[in-house]
Amino acid sequence: MEIAISSDHAGYPLKAALLPLLRALGHKVSDLGTDSPDRSVDYPDFAKKAALAVLSGAARRAIVVCGSGVGACVAANKMKGIRAGLCHDTYSAHQAVEHDDINILCLGARVIGEGLAIEIAAAFLKAEFSNEERHLRRLKKIAGIESGA
Repeated sequence: MEIAISSDHAGYPLKAALLPLLRALGHKVSDLGTDSPDRSVDYPDFAKKAALAVLSGAARRAIVVCGSGVGACVAANKMKGIRAGLCHDTYSAHQAVEHDDINILCLGARVIGEGLAIEIAAAFLKAEFSNEERHLRRLKKIAGIESGA
Protein backbone atom coordinates (compact mmCIF):
# COMPACT_ATOMS: atom_id res chain seq x y z
CA MET A 1 0.00 0.00 0.00
CA GLU A 2 1.20 3.52 -0.70
CA ILE A 3 1.26 5.51 2.51
CA ALA A 4 2.45 8.95 3.50
CA ILE A 5 3.94 9.77 6.87
CA SER A 6 4.70 13.14 8.41
CA SER A 7 5.44 14.68 11.76
CA ASP A 8 6.34 17.85 13.55
CA HIS A 9 9.56 18.09 15.58
CA ALA A 10 8.00 16.39 18.62
CA GLY A 11 6.85 13.45 16.50
CA TYR A 12 10.05 13.11 14.50
CA PRO A 13 11.73 10.39 16.62
CA LEU A 14 8.64 8.17 16.51
CA LYS A 15 8.19 8.80 12.78
CA ALA A 16 11.83 7.82 12.22
CA ALA A 17 11.26 4.59 14.18
CA LEU A 18 8.12 3.74 12.17
CA LEU A 19 9.66 4.21 8.71
CA PRO A 20 11.72 0.98 8.57
CA LEU A 21 8.84 -1.09 9.97
CA LEU A 22 6.38 0.24 7.42
CA ARG A 23 8.80 -0.53 4.61
CA ALA A 24 9.53 -3.99 6.06
CA LEU A 25 5.79 -4.68 5.96
CA GLY A 26 5.95 -4.07 2.21
CA HIS A 27 4.45 -0.59 2.07
CA LYS A 28 5.72 2.14 -0.22
CA VAL A 29 6.26 5.05 2.17
CA SER A 30 6.54 8.74 1.32
CA ASP A 31 8.20 10.69 4.13
CA LEU A 32 6.71 14.19 3.99
CA GLY A 33 8.88 15.64 6.77
CA THR A 34 9.90 17.14 9.07
CA ASP A 35 13.52 16.15 8.84
CA SER A 36 14.75 17.00 12.34
CA PRO A 37 13.66 16.97 15.96
CA ASP A 38 15.89 19.99 16.59
CA ARG A 39 13.98 22.69 14.70
CA SER A 40 10.51 23.67 15.88
CA VAL A 41 7.87 23.37 13.15
CA ASP A 42 4.08 23.58 13.17
CA TYR A 43 2.02 20.36 13.13
CA PRO A 44 -0.78 21.80 10.94
CA ASP A 45 1.67 22.15 8.05
CA PHE A 46 2.61 18.46 8.22
CA ALA A 47 -0.94 17.22 8.81
CA LYS A 48 -1.96 19.14 5.70
CA LYS A 49 0.83 17.57 3.63
CA ALA A 50 -0.32 14.10 4.63
CA ALA A 51 -3.97 14.93 3.97
CA LEU A 52 -3.16 16.31 0.52
CA ALA A 53 -1.24 13.12 -0.30
CA VAL A 54 -4.34 11.07 0.55
CA LEU A 55 -6.75 13.38 -1.24
CA SER A 56 -4.62 13.50 -4.39
CA GLY A 57 -4.31 9.71 -4.52
CA ALA A 58 -0.53 9.79 -4.03
CA ALA A 59 -1.14 7.77 -0.85
CA ARG A 60 -4.00 5.48 0.10
CA ARG A 61 -3.54 6.24 3.79
CA ALA A 62 -1.31 8.37 5.98
CA ILE A 63 0.16 8.52 9.44
CA VAL A 64 0.78 11.83 11.19
CA VAL A 65 2.73 12.12 14.43
CA CYS A 66 2.93 15.09 16.78
CA GLY A 67 3.48 15.39 20.52
CA SER A 68 -0.02 14.39 21.66
CA GLY A 69 -1.54 13.47 18.30
CA VAL A 70 -4.48 15.76 19.05
CA GLY A 71 -3.34 18.81 17.11
CA ALA A 72 -2.45 16.79 14.04
CA CYS A 73 -5.84 15.07 14.19
CA VAL A 74 -7.73 18.35 14.46
CA ALA A 75 -5.76 19.87 11.58
CA ALA A 76 -6.12 16.85 9.27
CA ASN A 77 -9.87 16.65 9.88
CA LYS A 78 -10.31 20.20 8.58
CA MET A 79 -9.62 18.89 5.08
CA LYS A 80 -12.78 17.83 3.25
CA GLY A 81 -12.66 14.10 2.59
CA ILE A 82 -10.25 13.29 5.39
CA ARG A 83 -11.26 11.08 8.27
CA ALA A 84 -8.38 11.17 10.73
CA GLY A 85 -8.41 9.23 13.97
CA LEU A 86 -6.25 9.56 17.06
CA CYS A 87 -5.53 6.00 18.14
CA HIS A 88 -3.37 4.90 21.03
CA ASP A 89 -4.49 1.25 21.08
CA THR A 90 -4.72 -1.46 18.44
CA TYR A 91 -8.47 -2.00 18.76
CA SER A 92 -9.27 1.62 17.92
CA ALA A 93 -6.77 1.56 15.05
CA HIS A 94 -8.40 -1.33 13.20
CA GLN A 95 -11.99 -0.58 14.27
CA ALA A 96 -11.70 3.01 13.05
CA VAL A 97 -10.83 1.72 9.58
CA GLU A 98 -13.41 -1.09 9.60
CA HIS A 99 -16.33 1.06 10.82
CA ASP A 100 -15.38 4.70 10.19
CA ASP A 101 -13.13 4.31 7.12
CA ILE A 102 -10.42 6.55 8.55
CA ASN A 103 -7.69 7.35 6.09
CA ILE A 104 -5.22 9.04 8.44
CA LEU A 105 -3.87 7.63 11.68
CA CYS A 106 -2.69 10.21 14.20
CA LEU A 107 -0.25 9.24 16.94
CA GLY A 108 1.09 11.07 19.98
CA ALA A 109 4.83 10.57 20.34
CA ARG A 110 4.76 11.87 23.91
CA VAL A 111 1.86 9.57 24.82
CA ILE A 112 2.83 6.11 23.55
CA GLY A 113 6.07 4.23 23.13
CA GLU A 114 7.69 2.95 19.99
CA GLY A 115 6.61 -0.68 20.41
CA LEU A 116 2.94 0.16 20.83
CA ALA A 117 3.09 2.67 17.96
CA ILE A 118 4.40 -0.05 15.67
CA GLU A 119 1.55 -2.39 16.66
CA ILE A 120 -1.03 0.37 16.18
CA ALA A 121 0.32 1.33 12.75
CA ALA A 122 0.32 -2.31 11.65
CA ALA A 123 -3.30 -2.76 12.81
CA PHE A 124 -4.34 0.44 11.00
CA LEU A 125 -2.68 -0.61 7.74
CA LYS A 126 -3.94 -4.19 7.81
CA ALA A 127 -7.58 -3.22 8.39
CA GLU A 128 -10.14 -2.71 5.62
CA PHE A 129 -13.46 -0.86 5.63
CA SER A 130 -16.38 -3.27 6.14
CA ASN A 131 -18.77 -1.68 3.60
CA GLU A 132 -21.64 -2.71 5.87
CA GLU A 133 -24.83 -0.73 5.28
CA ARG A 134 -24.87 0.79 8.76
CA HIS A 135 -21.33 2.11 8.35
CA LEU A 136 -22.03 3.44 4.86
CA ARG A 137 -25.14 5.19 6.24
CA ARG A 138 -23.09 6.83 8.98
CA LEU A 139 -20.37 7.95 6.58
CA LYS A 140 -23.03 9.51 4.38
CA LYS A 141 -24.24 11.49 7.41
CA ILE A 142 -20.68 12.62 8.12
CA ALA A 143 -20.34 13.76 4.50
CA GLY A 144 -23.55 15.73 4.95
CA ILE A 145 -22.16 17.45 8.04
CA GLU A 146 -18.95 18.17 6.15
CA SER A 147 -20.86 19.83 3.30
CA GLY A 148 -22.90 21.94 5.69
CA ALA A 149 -26.16 20.04 5.29
